[in-house]
Formats: sequence, structure tokens, C-alpha cells
Amino acid sequence: MNAENLQHRPDDTEARSTQQFREDLNAMIRSRATDLTVDEQEAVQALPSGAALLVVRRGPDLGARFLLDQKVTVAGRHPEVDIFLDDVTVSRKHAEFRREGTRFFARDLGSLNGTFWDGQRIDGEVALEDGSEVQVGKFKFTFFASRFDLADLA
Repeated sequence: MNAENLQHRPDDTEARSTQQFREDLNAMIRSRATDLTVDEQEAVQALPSGAALLVVRRGPDLGARFLLDQKVTVAGRHPEVDIFLDDVTVSRKHAEFRREGTRFFARDLGSLNGTFWDGQRIDGEVALEDGSEVQVGKFKFTFFASRFDLADLA
């Protein structure tokens, strides 16, 4: 028997099991990350179709909420951005949140410290899912889509 025959090669069943494990793990992480106060739950429930909410979960301004209801929303340290984040870890125009129908996307605007989605640095644009974590500097947000639009995101 040669060394090639001794290598383990995953079959389709194992690949599906690994994928299912990842999906289950991500769901568990999101469920823990989305423990909301009563006020936050009410704010999420009140979102109309085509809107979303960013809630600061860690960092400065803990608990602050930012409504995403425009086609493009820019977050940064510049006083004229849509979401003003007053911290030196945030670039003047740091990140952009874009709405396309009922879906939302995030992208970094060339910031020094980067923008992160679920712990990974954003390179290009990422589609946001209900419960996604977005980090801009020291600010860690949880993204909440309108409850009316959840079926569209699946």
C-alpha cells in the first residue's frame, strides 16, 4: 500500500456533515449574540419592510441603535456621515451599508483598521444576514433585518 492510499479522503456525506455543523454553529453563535433588551426587541419588531437596525453590542455607545433605511448609509468619524462613530479607531468614512430591495450589504471604504463581518475582514462587499456581527473600529454591531423581510434573506 502506498502513502496515497493511506490518506483520508472525505466523501460527500462527511462534507455535508461538516457544512451542517458550520451552519448549526453559526446559528448558535448568532442566537447568543442577539440577546436583546425589551426595548431593542420592540425596535426590531417595529422595523418596516426594507429597513434594518444596527445595535452596538460592544464598544463605545453600548446599546446605541442605528436605523438603516436609506439606499446607502455611511458610517465613520466625519461629522457629516450618516452614522457618526466618535472614536480614533474609526476612519472618517469607514464603512458603507447598502440596501438593495430588502437585502443589505456592507463594504469597507478603505479604512485603516478595516471593517469586519462575523470576525472576518471584509474584502469587497458582503451580504448581511439577520444576527450578523459587523465591526467598525471598536464598535461591534449586530445587524437585524425587518421581521417582514426574513423570508427574503433565507
